[in-house]
Amino acid sequence: MHVVILGAGVVGITTAHYLSEAGCEVTVIDRQPEVAAETSFANAGLISAGHAFTWASPRAPGLMMRALLGTDPGFRVRWGALPSLAGWGLRFLRECNAAAFRRNTTVKYRIAGYSQRCLGEIHDATAIDYHRLRRGLLYFYRSSASFAQGARNMELMRELGHQVQVFDRAACVAKEPALAGLGAALAGGVYCPDDESGDCRIFTAGLARRCRERGVKFRFGTAITGLERAGDRVTAVHTEMGPLTGDAYVLALGSYSPLISRRAGVKLPVIPVRGFSLSLPITDPQAGPVTGGVDEDRFSAFGRMGEVLRITATADFTGYDAGHRPSDFDHMRAVAKELFPTGVAHDQPKYWACLRPVTPDGPPVLGASPLRNLYLNTGHGHMGWTMACGSSRIVADTILGRRPEIDVTGLTYDRYR
Repeated sequence: MHVVILGAGVVGITTAHYLSEAGCEVTVIDRQPEVAAETSFANAGLISAGHAFTWASPRAPGLMMRALLGTDPGFRVRWGALPSLAGWGLRFLRECNAAAFRRNTTVKYRIAGYSQRCLGEIHDATAIDYHRLRRGLLYFYRSSASFAQGARNMELMRELGHQVQVFDRAACVAKEPALAGLGAALAGGVYCPDDESGDCRIFTAGLARRCRERGVKFRFGTAITGLERAGDRVTAVHTEMGPLTGDAYVLALGSYSPLISRRAGVKLPVIPVRGFSLSLPITDPQAGPVTGGVDEDRFSAFGRMGEVLRITATADFTGYDAGHRPSDFDHMRAVAKELFPTGVAHDQPKYWACLRPVTPDGPPVLGASPLRNLYLNTGHGHMGWTMACGSSRIVADTILGRRPEIDVTGLTYDRYR
């Protein structure tokens, strides 16, 4: 079987890994000159099953209103983008109740936990060095009110079987000494010892090399323009370099997936949400973070990748605009200086922005589509690195006619019909 994979990010490459390992002929197409050059390039690096909460929640409408007014540091909604968000937004609002939040978060946790196990299996089999840190992740709070609410929220993760430890200020500093400078501004935190971190781009590049050794073909610098359809099947991928045919096709183009799928009559409720990341060299290994985590009240995630500090923040609903300006990173620079004032080269920033593919209910869209030989692996939101390996294993199993190892209820396209 020849499978054509559209997209060479971590989702596309892990799909190629599982299919080629099973003996399939695989071709990967991407418009970029190399793998992991867009959304997988510079994320926070957190593998955070313990933070698999969906954005759609009872609190979300209030957050979105503040985002429209420009008063929320974690979310921004551009007024000009509202018309394109209308249909997706109505679906999102329907999920903003307690029952849906619990159901959707449970689904996200199921795929996130499974994916972390799959990532560990790939690491054990390949020994790819991607700055993996297995020291847990710390989710900390700056006020007693937010700490109490955060601890209550994490009870759901405990119910789902995740290891959760509630830390006071002293325990947080003992786990992450770099936070000592916050003093009384640190109220406490929740520590998940099974969460981890690593560099997504390096992992993806390393796995792609092994895929190539296994015979996977790559077509870089090849922009995809559409899908050719005959009846209920895809017959070709159209690119600027000409058509490419296969027996099956996997749509792993992140935020761009709905732009391609709708040309073949498949509507995907996935929208782009711009995210930003700041990378800073660590000049004193003793001064940077020893683990990773989330500053919950500043809506900022941080991780260590070798001698680099990565900080990410902000969900910007702005349509298909992946550009950025230095001012977009003011919040992240301020957080970096507050948390890690020394031992980090704050005057040597590297900026990055990307588009995250977000579904209205939260979980990704995996497996079969309305077309018999078109398969979906998209909609992972800000947790693509966390959910990539498990998602790709499920998609590969579906293509190969094997039963997925976990329950896929709530993960497939038919939930939108």
